[in-house]
Amino acid sequence: MQDRQARRVLRSRAALMAAAVRLVSERGTTAIPVIDFSEAADVSRQLVYIQFGDRDALLVAAATDLVERELIPEVGDDSAPHRARLLAMARHFVRHRPFYRAMLTGSCAFPMTRALNRLFGSLITMTGLRETFGDLDEATAEDLKALITGGTGAIVNDWLIDADDPLDPEELADRLLRLSTVLVSSRPALAPAPGGSPR
Repeated sequence: MQDRQARRVLRSRAALMAAAVRLVSERGTTAIPVIDFSEAADVSRQLVYIQFGDRDALLVAAATDLVERELIPEVGDDSAPHRARLLAMARHFVRHRPFYRAMLTGSCAFPMTRALNRLFGSLITMTGLRETFGDLDEATAEDLKALITGGTGAIVNDWLIDADDPLDPEELADRLLRLSTVLVSSRPALAPAPGGSPR
């Protein structure tokens, strides 16, 4: 009985998130009444509030789910060439531009950006940072991870919102690759900590 109920909850969550992606993509806005999501998912409006709390939480969950299901498996493979991973990311955003564009200009832009930065930040490992930038303390590594994910996110966001159609995923991948090459090749020696010796 409990398993059946748990499966029903998962199905209704999945249906609501799929409806959110579809409706936001079709309408080009996040200003959609909760009742529209519930009707599209064939669930009660009350279920939206029970499972997500409010419309914006549903939308952020839908964006996070989309990235976890479709994008992370493509870009999370460290053995793949860096450009191939960047191109996979760019193509994902091109496929779902209407959804992400509405999300980035709607009421849930800030929480969505934070959630996606956390997701992308989870792909950057301490080992990878140390291999690229040398011996880093934990705080510096976390700040560097935030800088990389936030900076990349800002470029992608501007591209999704403002670039002319059709978007060119090759152009974005090359742009990000150039930036990462410059960042890695021009890294200065770490400055000494205040009152201390160089790290």
